[in-house]
Amino acid sequence: MRSKQTYLFVTVFFSGMTTLAVEFAASRLLGNVFGTSNIVWACIIGLILIYLTLGYWLGGKCADRSPSEKTFYKILVWAGFTVGLVPLLARPVLRLSADAFDQLQMPILFGSFTAVLVLFIIPVTLLGTTSPFALKLALKDTQTAGGVAGTISAISTLGSFIGTFLSVLVLIPLVGTYWTFLIFSGIMLMIALIGLWRQVGWRGIAPYSWMPIVIILLSYFGMRGTDKVTEGLIYETESAYNYIQVLQSGEYRFLRLNEGQGMHSIYHPQKLNYYGPWSQVLVAPYFNTAPHPCSEVERIAMVGLAAGTTARQAATVYPNVPIDGFEIDPEIIKIGYEYFGMRLPSLNAIAEDGRWGLAHSDYEYDIISIDAYKPPYIPSHMTTVEFFNIVRQHLSKRGVMVINVGRSPDDRDLVNALGTTIGQVFHAVFVMDIPESFNSVIFAAAAPEASWQDFNQNLVTLMHGDTTSLLVEAMQLTIAGRAAKPEVTQVFSDDRAPIEWITNRIVLDFIFSDEVESLE
Repeated sequence: MRSKQTYLFVTVFFSGMTTLAVEFAASRLLGNVFGTSNIVWACIIGLILIYLTLGYWLGGKCADRSPSEKTFYKILVWAGFTVGLVPLLARPVLRLSADAFDQLQMPILFGSFTAVLVLFIIPVTLLGTTSPFALKLALKDTQTAGGVAGTISAISTLGSFIGTFLSVLVLIPLVGTYWTFLIFSGIMLMIALIGLWRQVGWRGIAPYSWMPIVIILLSYFGMRGTDKVTEGLIYETESAYNYIQVLQSGEYRFLRLNEGQGMHSIYHPQKLNYYGPWSQVLVAPYFNTAPHPCSEVERIAMVGLAAGTTARQAATVYPNVPIDGFEIDPEIIKIGYEYFGMRLPSLNAIAEDGRWGLAHSDYEYDIISIDAYKPPYIPSHMTTVEFFNIVRQHLSKRGVMVINVGRSPDDRDLVNALGTTIGQVFHAVFVMDIPESFNSVIFAAAAPEASWQDFNQNLVTLMHGDTTSLLVEAMQLTIAGRAAKPEVTQVFSDDRAPIEWITNRIVLDFIFSDEVESLE
């Protein structure tokens, strides 16, 4: 009797583990195409909870109607098996979605998103039957009801805890999303089949013997190929943070993340100027009193290093100047070294959260670049007064912060809100819009006397000197894109930064606009 109850609790543990692993693997499966915005997360979590609710109700009904371990394990056999079917059935739908996303075909995109979420209804609902059914089987008298219910809840929660970290921190980065589904499918299927065998023997589980064979065949044949049929794809991988693609077009290489709208880094073996937001970092010091020599730049920080596009440019304009590049995803740093020419003697690539890394840096910087913003992926803790105070504390007396900010064609609310927040810390704030893109760049100087007039004068001086054309062209682009000061709106704080409201609107404006962003 105790042996049966022990194995019942083991089953509850692995069911809880599989349930949370499926939820997080689902987020990555969908995030590869649809992104990881709070909208996507809300849909995933909300529907998973609905499916689990249905499972709890169904599990209770089944337990009352057929309170046997045989029925219990039969349900979980199908739960484990159908978990393994999800990635196989989802792949063609997701490939269709990826093409639709690239072309912004909204009906196909919405239909695909819905179809993939529907795929989870059977496995998650069946997994949801575990706790109420297990409680019915384990409960022998009302005197111990509270203790048994608490034990089952605790074991299921512990399994969920393990499943969360095992999937996100180990399996998805190590073997990928599809194999993660198959591994947890195989584990759950084996646990259920063993439980069923304990009740009915070998003859009883013979009708289900084909299921492990199908999972094994899927692991060999069904997982071949790439997640997306993307022209020019030369490398793809998954990390704990991102789905990552490297694309090749001629001699250019591009870094795309998650759903792939926008290029996060660009590389060409001979060219350095890509006329995007990357080179605008180089011009930041020249809002200071003219003339401002390049030699005054002694150290640079980049929060959001990506694959090092700006770092390569900065190493050319400011040779031998140390660059501290903060990039939270170590896999992107590896890709930068391998595919984007990021092996620079002056670059110190640091795999840390940018705010944490900057706050604990021992240095002051003459340029601090913040390029961790890409709607809808804007970390709220890098939009607040408290964060910009950290930036200000690590700027030199003539240091300048530069931020790349996304916007839609007709919506500057994000630019205005960040400009307003930055204005609480810096008195000299300047904005430029990058032509033919949905990017604005905000500059904030530590020296209150910094001005556009000095910027113009510095450009004139540099044009008559021995200055790299990359810097001069970037400064000319800055002047050409000069924009009005941000409107005063709301101030973001660590306590309240409703960034999602703004970014959700920007994303919708972008999707339903007729314009297409050229680079990032």
